[in-house]
Amino acid sequence: MASIRHFPATHPLPDWRNFGVMLRVLLGGNLLAALAALVAAGNIVDWPLRYLELAAVFEPVLLLTLGALALLRDPLRRLPVRAGQATVIGIVALLTAGLVAYANALFLESVSVARAAILGVAAAGMLLAYFELRSRAISPAQVEARLAALNARIRPHFLFNSLNAVLSLIRARPQQAEEALESLSDLFRAAMRDPGELVDLADEIALGQQYLELEKLRLGERLTVDWKIGPNLKKMPIPPLMLQPLLENAVYHGIEPSPQGGCVCIDIAQRDDTLFIVIANPVSVGGQHAAGNQMALSNIRERLALYYDLEARLETEVGPDRYEVRIVLPCQRKIR
Repeated sequence: MASIRHFPATHPLPDWRNFGVMLRVLLGGNLLAALAALVAAGNIVDWPLRYLELAAVFEPVLLLTLGALALLRDPLRRLPVRAGQATVIGIVALLTAGLVAYANALFLESVSVARAAILGVAAAGMLLAYFELRSRAISPAQVEARLAALNARIRPHFLFNSLNAVLSLIRARPQQAEEALESLSDLFRAAMRDPGELVDLADEIALGQQYLELEKLRLGERLTVDWKIGPNLKKMPIPPLMLQPLLENAVYHGIEPSPQGGCVCIDIAQRDDTLFIVIANPVSVGGQHAAGNQMALSNIRERLALYYDLEARLETEVGPDRYEVRIVLPCQRKIR
C-alpha cells in the first residue's frame, strides 16, 4: 500500500511532473531572471526592457528543461540523490548552452554560451537546494504527525453522531441496535488506520456505506442514498477518511434539519488521469448548513495538500436547493 513516506514532497529530488513543482520552478526561475535583469540594467527604468531581452532566451530554456526533466523523472529518481541532482544540473547546462548557441547562429548575436550555461547551472543549483530544504521541512514524520492530528479532529464527531444513531434504537429495536454496534466497531477499526497510508477507494466506499446505514436506522425513510461509481475504480488508492466526513456533513446539515428528508448523491468517476468525487445533498431551510461544514472542509483541504501538494483540490457549490462538494484527485501514480 502506498504511504506518505513515498510521496513526492518528502523526496529531495522533486517530482518534475507535479503541478506544484512546475509552478514553483517557473516562479522561482522567473524571479531569478528578474533579479539578474535588475543587476544587468543598473537602474529601474531600463529593468523591464532588460528583463524582456533576458526572458526571450531564458523562458524557452526553462520550458524545455521542465519538459526533459518530466520525461526523465523516473530514471532520475532511481539514482542516488546527489547523482540525480548532478544529472539535473548537467541537463540544464547542456540545454542552456545548446539553445544559446542556436540563438547566436539564428540571430547573428554574440551572447556568451559559457556565461549562459554558468547562469543556468547557478539557477538550477539554487532551485534544487530549495527543494531539498523543503523536503527536510516537511519530513515524513512531521507529515504523519500532522495527518494524525487532523484525523483526530474528525473522529470525535464521527463517534458522537454514530453513537446517537445507535442510542436511538436501543429501547425500540434492541436487535438492530446490537447490529449497529457491530457496524460501529467495524467503522472505528477502519477509522483507526494509519493516516499516512493510502487506502483502496473500495474501503472508503464501504466505510461510507456503513456510516449511512447507521444514519438510516436513525432517520428512516427521510434519508435516501444514490451511489454512482464508475467502472474499475475500486482499487484506486486515495487518502483515508475522505468520504465519511463529507457524508456526515450531508446528513447532518442537509437531511436532518428537513422534515421531509432528502437524497444524498455520491458520484465517483474518472476522466483521463483525474478522479472526481462529488457529494451532493439538499439545502436545508434557510441555508443554515454552510457554517457547520467549514471544519471538515478545511480539514480535508489541508490533508489533500499534504498528500498531493497542488494537484488536488476541494470545491463547493451552493445552489438554490442543492449543496455540492467536489474532490478532484490525480489518479495515483507509482512513485519509484
